[in-house]
Amino acid sequence: MFQTLVNAFKQKDVRKKLFVILGIILIYRLGCWLPIPGLNVDAFSTMKDGRPDTGFLDLLSSVSGGALSNGSLLALGVVPYISASIIMQLLTVAIPSLERLSRAGEEGRKKIAVYTRIAALIFSVIQAIAIVVAFYGDGATNCVINLTAFGEGTPVWIMPTIIAVVLVAGGMFTLWLGEKITDQGIGNGVSLLIFVGIISSAGLALLASFRNVFASNIDELWNIILFAVILIAVFALMVFVDLSERKIPVQYAKQVKGRKLYGGQSTMIPMKLNANGVLPIIFATALVTFPQLFTQMFWPNSGFYQWWTMNLGVGTPLYFVFNAILIFFFAFFYAQISFNAEEVSRNLQQNGGFIQGYRAGKQTTDYLKRVNNRITFFGALYLAVVFIVPTLIFSLVQGVNTSSLMTAFSVTGMLIVVSVALEFDKQLDAQMLMKNYRGFLK
Repeated sequence: MFQTLVNAFKQKDVRKKLFVILGIILIYRLGCWLPIPGLNVDAFSTMKDGRPDTGFLDLLSSVSGGALSNGSLLALGVVPYISASIIMQLLTVAIPSLERLSRAGEEGRKKIAVYTRIAALIFSVIQAIAIVVAFYGDGATNCVINLTAFGEGTPVWIMPTIIAVVLVAGGMFTLWLGEKITDQGIGNGVSLLIFVGIISSAGLALLASFRNVFASNIDELWNIILFAVILIAVFALMVFVDLSERKIPVQYAKQVKGRKLYGGQSTMIPMKLNANGVLPIIFATALVTFPQLFTQMFWPNSGFYQWWTMNLGVGTPLYFVFNAILIFFFAFFYAQISFNAEEVSRNLQQNGGFIQGYRAGKQTTDYLKRVNNRITFFGALYLAVVFIVPTLIFSLVQGVNTSSLMTAFSVTGMLIVVSVALEFDKQLDAQMLMKNYRGFLK
C-alpha cells in the first residue's frame, strides 16, 4: 500500500486529488478540536467518562476522532449519515418504490442519495437533542452548559438550543466534506473520514500511554508491547479474511451472431468471505446498548436501568452472548439483501453462462444459495470470534496504560480501518491504471 501511495504522488493528476483530500481532512480535524461556544469542554468530557455505560459512546467518540469527547463543533461526525444509510438500505428492500429507484440507474441513485441526506438531517437533530438532554439533566447544568453566556436573565433554553443547532450544523457539514472527498474519485469520503477519526484516536491514545509509562511506571511498558503484538496479529487476521473469497467458475457457451462467434470464455463469480463487513457488529452493538443508553438519559434511577447495566451492560458475559447471536442474525439478514441468487442465476442464463455440473435455472439458484449460506456462516463466525476473543485477550494484559488503548483500538474500529484502507488502495490502483490507459491511447 505504501508503494501505491509513492507511485500515486508521482502522477500529477492523482497527486492533485490527494492534496485536495488531505486539505479536506485537515479542515475536518480542525473542526474536531474547535469547542462549541457555551459548553464547558472539561466538564463535558469528565461527565461522559464518568458514566458507567460509555462503551457505545466511546465507540462513537473514536469514530469521530475524539470530537465527541472534546465537545467540538463536529461532535456528531458522520454517525447520523451512517445510521441513515443503514436504514435506507433496509427500506430499499422493504419498500417496492425504493427498490425500483435503486434499479433505475444513475437518476434513481441520486434520488436515494437525497432521501439519505434528509434522513441524516433527521438523525442529526435527534442525536443532538439526545446529547443536550443527557447532559442537561445531570444536576450539574451550570458546570456543563453556560446558561448565562448572554448575561443574567437569559432564558434557560437559549444555550441548549444553540448547542443543539451547532451540533446539527456540524454533522451536516461533516457530510458535505465527505461528499467533496467522494467527488475526487478516490474512495468513499465518509469512510475516509471515519478512517481518519479512528486512526487519530488510536494515535493519541498510544502517545498518551507511552507518555504515562515513561513518566510514572516503566514496568508497564511490557504490557503495551504485548498489547501491540496481539494487535498486529489481530490486524493480520483481519486483512487475511477481508481478502479471502470463494471463486465460482462460470463457463459461457459459444454463440454465433451474424458472421461473428461470441462466448466460449471462462470467468469467476467472486464471493467474499466477509462480504458484510462490519455492519453486523454495528447493528448488534447498537441494539444491545440502545436500551441502556436510552434509559440512562431519561430514567437513570429506574430499576430497569440498574438491572440492564448489571446483566447486559458493556463487558458482561450476557452482553457478549447476545452480541454473538445478533451478529449471526444480521449477517444472514444482510447477506440476503446484498446477494440475490435468483437474479445472478437469471443473468447467467440470459447471457449464455452456466456453472459446470449444474443446470441453468433452479439448480444454479439452489447451488448459489447453498454456497452463499456457507460463506455467510463462516463470515459471521469470524465476526463473532473477532468481536469477543480480542477483547478478552486485551483484558488479560490490561494495565493502567492499556485501558485507554482498549477503548481506542476497538474491534469495530479495527475492522473499519482494515476495510477502508484496502478499498482506498484499490481505488488508487484504479486511478493510476486509468492514467496509464490514457497515456497509451494518446
